[in-house]
Amino acid sequence: MPETLSHKIAIIGAGPAGLMAAQILSNAGYSPTVFDAMPSAARKFLRAGRGGLNLTHAEDSPLFSSRYFEAENFLQPALDTFSPNDMQLWAQDLGFETFVGSSGKVYPLDKKAGPLLRTWIHKLKANGTQFKMKHRLVAWSKDIWQFQTPDGLIDYSFDTVILALGGASWPSLGSTGAWTSLLKDKGLNISPLKPANMGFNVTFSEIFKEKFSGTPLKNVELSFTDIKGNLQSKLGELLVSTYGVEGSLIYTHSKFLREQMEQKSPFTVYLDLFPHRSQSKLQQQLSVSRGKQSLSAFWKRLGLDGIKASLLREVLAKELLSEPELVAKTLKKLPLTLESYRPIGEAISTAGGLAFDNLDQGLMLKDFPGVYCIGEMLDWETPTGGYLLTGVMAQGKQAAEGLLKLLQTRNSANG
Repeated sequence: MPETLSHKIAIIGAGPAGLMAAQILSNAGYSPTVFDAMPSAARKFLRAGRGGLNLTHAEDSPLFSSRYFEAENFLQPALDTFSPNDMQLWAQDLGFETFVGSSGKVYPLDKKAGPLLRTWIHKLKANGTQFKMKHRLVAWSKDIWQFQTPDGLIDYSFDTVILALGGASWPSLGSTGAWTSLLKDKGLNISPLKPANMGFNVTFSEIFKEKFSGTPLKNVELSFTDIKGNLQSKLGELLVSTYGVEGSLIYTHSKFLREQMEQKSPFTVYLDLFPHRSQSKLQQQLSVSRGKQSLSAFWKRLGLDGIKASLLREVLAKELLSEPELVAKTLKKLPLTLESYRPIGEAISTAGGLAFDNLDQGLMLKDFPGVYCIGEMLDWETPTGGYLLTGVMAQGKQAAEGLLKLLQTRNSANG
């Protein structure tokens, strides 16, 4: 028979959402226990910080909130509790000053995730938070929570529980989405998990892929029409990969692109390779006699070389490359056919999950008093840019504060 232990407050999931909940609870004098299936905490947080830890974004509040799409109203109470400015103050409190980059993204000065995480966990432990790693939640029956551990199955009972079980992206780092079956058995409403902030498959020639895989395509404008008939258009940068395209410009629109491709696949978007030059200007420049210059040398003088010139060759036959009107038109609206999106295991984050209608205003399950759900396991998504981290940590704080109120109510009721 599994051994039964008792802990007052459990947080299941040691990502940023769970750690923020632990911080609020430990600051209030409680000693929560954080459980996680992995040997160490916040592995996805560390992975995301490899290219520079993007904590949040410095844009104004209404615009920031709009980045959460249909879930904006559900997340607003959390963002009111923990704003982008609060995120910067939180980092400063741990001893890490921040700065705002040219794009509005906010980073710690050293841009590293490791030192900040180590300091955070050290402070949590010093403040009474306990950690039980290599504890994978496998069953939940009434008030018994069963974990698979290095010592076998162990049953625990808790007074209150915060579930921060993550999505299903980067499963090797701990978030597998296995919790969905466990909660579905409870009759809870769960939307299918889907990839968010992912790349898309595009068929490029082998020569193009060999030469330009890993190359950024900068200062281009992506445009397409979403499923609601709205024109989506944005200036930015994308990255050519071995399978197609990825990068910030793609991630920003991944939700809209996924929705389109669920209705119609493949789906064609358009790139303006010279967004700061009109089609008529390009045509005029391309119409000038090139004399004895090769076409490549002539193009290079106009700023048409490298990856942009090669992309043009991907979509126009060789005999058409000397037609100024057609070339100018194509440069301003180059078709890029997305054949499919990459699998959820490769995605940066997850869409879908536990529906908000299962929860009350404090993120507690309506049908299971004392059990809260937070973070990426909930049904919301957002682009890269610090929005995901801010969102999950804000929910961690919101749920922890709700739990504290619940405990106060229970204590008052018990006299």
